[in-house]
Amino acid sequence: MVESLQSSSETDHSRQQLSELQVQARVAAELKKLQKQEDARLKEMTDKIAAATAPEQTPTTRHAVSKEITSLRERLEARADVREVPETLERARGDVVRCLTENDRRPLDCWREVEKFKEEVRRMEKGWVEKVIS
Repeated sequence: MVESLQSSSETDHSRQQLSELQVQARVAAELKKLQKQEDARLKEMTDKIAAATAPEQTPTTRHAVSKEITSLRERLEARADVREVPETLERARGDVVRCLTENDRRPLDCWREVEKFKEEVRRMEKGWVEKVIS
């Protein structure tokens, strides 16, 4: 065995280089394989997204568009209804604003007004939740 190694024309350095080249070739092949898989996966996902977001192929007429606009306008107007705020909440809000205006250099002095406002908001939210649940 020792004789075969000594009689071999390859040196340790050349064997190391050959081994390194084989490893590099194998890594490059694996990278190409992974790149192809990722490209295929990306194309598949892009196609799925395009299919999901593609507009329907139904022709839209002027009548259909105006009907949709009217429907959207009605929904928007229904949402835009401003509800009356209870007077206690409005008064607490005004107290916070007044205190912050008076104490613009020391806003932490308004903690009582802020707590009162928070309590009024909690009371209003609790009433809304009870109304929705029942």
